[in-house]
Amino acid sequence: MVVQFHAVNFKADAKLKNFIDKRLEKLERFYGRILEAEVFLKVENTKQKSNKLTEIKLVVPKGKLLVRKLAKTFEQSADQGVHALERMVKKKKQIRGF
Repeated sequence: MVVQFHAVNFKADAKLKNFIDKRLEKLERFYGRILEAEVFLKVENTKQKSNKLTEIKLVVPKGKLLVRKLAKTFEQSADQGVHALERMVKKKKQIRGF
């Protein structure tokens, strides 16, 4: 799986990228035909502490899956996003033979 990172208005360090990459690799256990993943990291302009936004888009042979999660840290939002994608992949695999 090819993973592309896009950090909007800041530079993401290698540690964060490796963390997210390892989480995304776990999705291949449930569906081994994921072609590409695009990860967008943004800091929202809010006064709340939960202002780190992670958007993950998976490209698979029969479509795309997109999830957006907001949390206090990028690690938390990425982890929540991967868990949501895991549920989505399992559900689509059961329903459509995905």
